[in-house]
Amino acid sequence: MRFLITGGAGFIGSHLAEFLLAQRNEVFILDDLSTGSVRNIRHLKSHEHFHYFFDLIQNERLLAELIDESDIVFHLAAAVGVRLILESPVRTIETNVYGTQRVLEAASKKKKLVFIASTSEVYGKSTQVPFKEDSDLVLGPTVKGRWSYAASKALDEFLALSYWKEKKLPIVIARLFNTVGPRQTGRYGMVLPGFVKQALDGEPITVYGSGQQSRCFCDVDDSIEAIWRLVSTDAAVGEVVNVGSDREISIEGLAHVVKERTRSASPISFISYDKAYEPGFEDMPRRVPSLEKLQRLTNYIPETPLPQIVDRVISYFHKQRDAELVGSAVHREFDATWPAYASNSPDRPYFARRRSF
Repeated sequence: MRFLITGGAGFIGSHLAEFLLAQRNEVFILDDLSTGSVRNIRHLKSHEHFHYFFDLIQNERLLAELIDESDIVFHLAAAVGVRLILESPVRTIETNVYGTQRVLEAASKKKKLVFIASTSEVYGKSTQVPFKEDSDLVLGPTVKGRWSYAASKALDEFLALSYWKEKKLPIVIARLFNTVGPRQTGRYGMVLPGFVKQALDGEPITVYGSGQQSRCFCDVDDSIEAIWRLVSTDAAVGEVVNVGSDREISIEGLAHVVKERTRSASPISFISYDKAYEPGFEDMPRRVPSLEKLQRLTNYIPETPLPQIVDRVISYFHKQRDAELVGSAVHREFDATWPAYASNSPDRPYFARRRSF
């Protein structure tokens, strides 16, 4: 089969590409590299069934061609991360909403199955834990930029469900809960890679707020397995499904796990949300998914234990640092064979590793 992954050079997208290629499928990725990275897909470059396109999703001609050539579309491209959302709210809203609209519009012409990656953020300040897919969404006021991401992803869901109901476009929506693992960056506020980097550098492991806010962390490989099972299940079409782990831990508890697994002497420090983000920043005290629907549809729930996940992230950081020490020159030479992608001009020519259509 042939698959298109928007945001395919990102953290989750690159793992999904690996998974699909391992099953001898053909994979096309479209990524503008605004938050994705060439590093994430460097090891896939020579694969004969892997095709990369570095361009904006606003390139409607390219997007239409890629969708036409694909059997299933995985729409992962999005502006993500609390820090990015607060710094670039316009980009967040436009990237998420307009990008999803373009994908759905192009896919509807050929009725291609579209997987939409949504987020646990849409549950907002709800206290109905565990969160069920039919629970009310409780967002904060519009004057708090923190909620723009949740609102944009909720609108993505409304739009996708409308295409299913009105235009009969098959869609599957997954609300992802704190997917973590190798290749995730802490650059935009993701907590686990941030903690691991601080611990390995001997810097204070910085916890925002009281540290008693809790999350459930899911290994990226488990998320990919769940996503694959959902798009392979007819009963999931037209549905919204939670994907994640339901094993809860406080953020302070996570900091202690990271400190223990890295054998770091780093102290654990606390700073207020006001200093970390912006005055009046609002966070959710708990974010726990109900996995009943996922298990019913796929007979699967993620089970990788947190210490194992943390160890995988630590190992990834060690490997990256070793590569930087012994092979930076090799990587620079290797990356020189990739196309230039610094320009964000909407009308710049796109590049494909190999055109097969």
